[in-house]
Amino acid sequence: MTQPRARAAQSVDEVIERMRAIKARLDPRDGVACFNRMYLRVTELVGERLTAGSFQDRAFVEHLDVDFANLYFDAVDAAETGRPVNAAWQPLFEGRADRVVWPIQFAFAGMNAHINHDLALAVVTTCIECRTTPDTPPVHADYLKVNELLAQVEAEVRASFEVQIGTAGTRAAEPLKHLVASFSVARARDAAWATTEALWHQRNLRPVYDATLTAVTGTTAPAGRMLLTPVLPPVEQPDGDV
Repeated sequence: MTQPRARAAQSVDEVIERMRAIKARLDPRDGVACFNRMYLRVTELVGERLTAGSFQDRAFVEHLDVDFANLYFDAVDAAETGRPVNAAWQPLFEGRADRVVWPIQFAFAGMNAHINHDLALAVVTTCIECRTTPDTPPVHADYLKVNELLAQVEAEVRASFEVQIGTAGTRAAEPLKHLVASFSVARARDAAWATTEALWHQRNLRPVYDATLTAVTGTTAPAGRMLLTPVLPPVEQPDGDV
């Protein structure tokens, strides 16, 4: 029996609560769980910075965080209720049970889908709902501040990976290292901002908007499949950490 579709999150606290619930019910080795752990860590940091007053427009950043997370939850809901998952997310959800794929590959494949496909949609939606524009200060400045948090978490994930891969043997691990090095959160967010600006100017030109979004999906999905290429069986970790 399929589960009922979940209500959309309304606050950062609700986003964190739902991510923790996803973490609790999934096998730590599940590919979606690997991405969810990384995303949860980022969202917890965003929540801390919101409380500390680190953003110029707290209301906008919280609104964006929620709109953004709900696109991920849409993919989770679709998979859990037997509905089609957006094509950008399909590589992660279809490959989530592959035990020859490392947790960091799953985490980056999820980030690829969420940033390269979903982020621009979330920024455009939030700007419309908040009656602002991507070019209106401090939208872009606050966007860049989130980049700093993502860089911190990406560094943590890569450091953990380097420790784990050290036991696999240098020569055997080289292809995997090159594969993981092919993805950068910072580059993905730079590309997402360019997509945001394009979609914003096309928002009232539906055929052009849809064509741009189709092209973005068409590049995001293959990149996700590439990131999930099985190269070397992972070193088993008791908690499945990325």
